[in-house]
Amino acid sequence: MRTFRSLHHANYRLYFTGALVSNVGTWMSRVAQDWLVLTVLTDNSAVSLGIVTALQFLPMLLLAPYGGVLADQFSKRRLLACTQTAMAVLGLLLGVLTATGTVELWHVYVIATVFGMATAVDNPARQAFVSEMVPDEDIPNAVGLNSASFNFARLLGPGTAGILIAGVGIPPAFFLNTISFAAVLVALWRMDPATLRHSRRAARGSGALRDGLRYVRTKPDIMLILVIVFFFGTFCMNSQLTNALMATQVFHKGAGEYGLLGTIMAVGSLSAALLAARRKVPSRKVLIGSLVGFGFSSIAAGLAPNYTVFAILLIPFGLFALSMMTTANAIVQLAADPPMRGRVMALYMAVFMGGTPVGAPMIGWIGDTMGARATILAGAGVSLLVAAWATMSLMRTHQIPLSELHRRVLWWPRADAPASTGDEPPFTPSRTASVPVGTRPAAPATAEPYPAQEAPVSPGRPAQRR
Repeated sequence: MRTFRSLHHANYRLYFTGALVSNVGTWMSRVAQDWLVLTVLTDNSAVSLGIVTALQFLPMLLLAPYGGVLADQFSKRRLLACTQTAMAVLGLLLGVLTATGTVELWHVYVIATVFGMATAVDNPARQAFVSEMVPDEDIPNAVGLNSASFNFARLLGPGTAGILIAGVGIPPAFFLNTISFAAVLVALWRMDPATLRHSRRAARGSGALRDGLRYVRTKPDIMLILVIVFFFGTFCMNSQLTNALMATQVFHKGAGEYGLLGTIMAVGSLSAALLAARRKVPSRKVLIGSLVGFGFSSIAAGLAPNYTVFAILLIPFGLFALSMMTTANAIVQLAADPPMRGRVMALYMAVFMGGTPVGAPMIGWIGDTMGARATILAGAGVSLLVAAWATMSLMRTHQIPLSELHRRVLWWPRADAPASTGDEPPFTPSRTASVPVGTRPAAPATAEPYPAQEAPVSPGRPAQRR
């Protein structure tokens, strides 16, 4: 079945299963942490919750590029084993502090910061590891299935956490999250290293990060995506905060109803992930359309008259948000050369998640001064503005007149349409042959190893992801 073709690869099948279990624990822990800050450690302080979120993502902005260097220079599988173990220990520590009644707000701040440091190494390695488990033609499918796993877990995790918190308290959610990390560690241990597609590792040295930045600057398609995901991640992807504010301040609901919002939103996100898994290649039609759809669905959700309507509107909200993210992720993965993929994905995650330390406190301030509804409407406005800017940038880069806007920017032929249709040149990702296991040739040391393209490559492709 085309939707699940990446599961035919044994290593990816193990990874997918372990990640699914771990993701359930992750969502349980997120809900428990938010509820701990809002109702136990503060009196529904949106600013405090925004600070926790910011501290958790600040290391991503500062350290993710270095995490990408590590992912290109060392075994991604071993790096993931180290980071997952560190996250499990942090989850256990927060659970113990909460269960013993000794937890304070500064404890959560410190743990969130250290957790973010582990995430800054884990995310680039995990994103780039996909290309070692599946062939290039299955990368969009694997990205979609990764997102499907994450959002299927969102169906189970928040609701389960809400029930646990309402029934027995907050600590069990943290303890179950700690146990869930064992699933990933077992999956990594059981993988067959001989069947992984090891790409050439980057030479170790002080210039590795600089090479990655210089490489990205020669890729207009990647640069466009980085700008889009920065604004989207900074001002739009704050549902963890906005849902908590809407549930407590607008609709005056408890932990169970708050957890249910995450589960309902995951219905849309899971649908988007499965659709992404079916596409052979990503397209800018989906990218721009998702930005527009997210903007209008956010406006509707921000103006929802009651809890039930708000919950229902989170389905298209989640669908458009996840469609944008999986499309952007697949475009960047396919556009990057394998030896550079760890650093490129690190920069991608840095700009996508690294803007949260700026956006989350701002959204929290908006919530405290203008109300919870304004936090969602602000994200809607940013999404629509980014969609307009991306469209104009594509028109300018490819010299597309306004009369051709619909045909060449907002419309794509089928994935199996011939390349000679004239709508746009096909996007062909660079592919470097995989290096046999055990070989580690050094990266080229020429002064200009990444020459600029003769013509910009469009991030869009014919119609075609944990």
